[in-house]
Amino acid sequence: MLSSMEHVNPSRDTAIRFDDYELDRGSGELRRNGVLVKLQEQPFQILQLLVERPGQVVTRDELRQKIWPSNTFVDFDHGINNAIKRLRAALNDSAEKPRYIETLASRGYRFIGVITASPPQIESLAVLPLENLSRDPEQDYFAEGVTEALISSLAKIGALRVVSRTSVMQYKGVRKSLRDIALELQVDGVIEGTVQRSGERLRISAQLVHASTDKHVWAESYDRDVRDVLALQSEVARAIAREVQIKLTPLDQARFAQVHSVDPEAYDAYLRGRYHLNRRPAELAKAVQCFQAAIAQDSTYVAAYAGLADCLCGLSAWGIVPASEGSVKAKALAQKALELDHGSAEAHLSLAFAAMYHYDFLTAEKKFERALELNPKYGLAHQRFGWYLCVVDHYEEAYAEFQRAIRLDPLLSLPHAMVGFVFLYARRYDQALKQFAKTLELDPTSGPAQFGLGWAYRCKSQYEPGIAALRKVGELWPGSSPLGMLGEVYAAAGYEDEAQKILEQLQELSKQRYVTPYVVARIYNTLGRKDEALHWLETAYRERAEWMVLLKVDPCWDDLRSDPRFQDLMRRMNFPA
Repeated sequence: MLSSMEHVNPSRDTAIRFDDYELDRGSGELRRNGVLVKLQEQPFQILQLLVERPGQVVTRDELRQKIWPSNTFVDFDHGINNAIKRLRAALNDSAEKPRYIETLASRGYRFIGVITASPPQIESLAVLPLENLSRDPEQDYFAEGVTEALISSLAKIGALRVVSRTSVMQYKGVRKSLRDIALELQVDGVIEGTVQRSGERLRISAQLVHASTDKHVWAESYDRDVRDVLALQSEVARAIAREVQIKLTPLDQARFAQVHSVDPEAYDAYLRGRYHLNRRPAELAKAVQCFQAAIAQDSTYVAAYAGLADCLCGLSAWGIVPASEGSVKAKALAQKALELDHGSAEAHLSLAFAAMYHYDFLTAEKKFERALELNPKYGLAHQRFGWYLCVVDHYEEAYAEFQRAIRLDPLLSLPHAMVGFVFLYARRYDQALKQFAKTLELDPTSGPAQFGLGWAYRCKSQYEPGIAALRKVGELWPGSSPLGMLGEVYAAAGYEDEAQKILEQLQELSKQRYVTPYVVARIYNTLGRKDEALHWLETAYRERAEWMVLLKVDPCWDDLRSDPRFQDLMRRMNFPA
């Protein structure tokens, strides 16, 4: 055994090893002999702090400041004791005879295991946007789609951390050294390459470079029929895993084995759909058309069904279309996708999201968990599961899921904005304001963050800045919801005439396109017209209006919760306990 002075310094390594365990700070995962160990966010953060300072005492006060500063929704003593208990369970450790985590009564904790060194190797990767060799900007969607697909294939390798699409797309057309890019993205290796399609032939060239040494580890070119593109993505992923000496688990191998040929026109339409879906909500309608075209060309294309389900449910969730045109159709599409491939994480996630807006919360939770079981690094699944946990008022778990999503895709603004909503529904309005402002610094075009900012100001009775914030949302968020929210803030501020005008605008607007009854109910409630508010809530319930999932947590209804009619509505919503 090494003494505490002989521990390897883990400060520079992304992965830290002790005995059979490996803690990956990049992906936020703990593995034992390559197998993922289920560990919640706060126990993981505690372990990370301890192994970064082996042999040293990390005080309870330090843990409070770094992990529970203002983001906890439970009592600190209860939270830390529960987290340490879960951490020991994950490590098969005990307080009485500790092998790893030693308790120092009333002071803190100390890591007493042995950190082991390993030879430098590639454990984290960034796939830079593949260059479109056709030089035709109209083909950019194809190069971007193949890049995203390769990222997704590599992300299936359990022991490999792969940087998200959002983070790498910022380097499209940027001339920087690979070493600088790797440093910015905190990865060991970088993949760059080109893609060219000519008719039904596809040529992909790629090379893998070890960033710190600038050494070319692997390079290969593939010339295939477009029908074999899915098998090609798996082949490239396996080749890279082999070159970086990462052993594929049986689950990894099974994932790569499940590939099928795809119709070239269906694949082309699918990539166009992904291209537009990544620019949601503004281009959701275009994405719908593309996924529909892919399915029309290939009725067995699972990913296209899941993509279309996501689009339709997204249109519902944004309040752009009614449930009959959104989540109802999305649920049927997701079920079809699962009939075709029950092992598709994307299909399970699509069904979970649709079931949630069908008020089928138990099915939603099971499907969210199944999607994450099939693909623990699925950032969108963590993000949507976080939203589900938020609306059923499990704020601590929701916050943790959003943090996982952010770790996997740090430059994607939506999960950052959703953390703000967790704070808002937990009635932590100052924290919500700070989070929404921070998100807008990351992405000034974030409609949810701008919307949340106005909402949080309204909850703090700061009506003028709330009105100013919400006036900006219309440019960033399609649909009637921002206008409805503005009407509510006018009502809360005492501008009843302005609120009434917006009610009339929404009435006129409803003749042309969908207006969610939920926001109409909120305006009436804020005006003190409770009977009309409850009437519109009943309408929203019958129509399965998207924002009814907020009924349990929305501060707007706090003054109505004691009304027997509201309580009856809550019972019919069937929220989980």
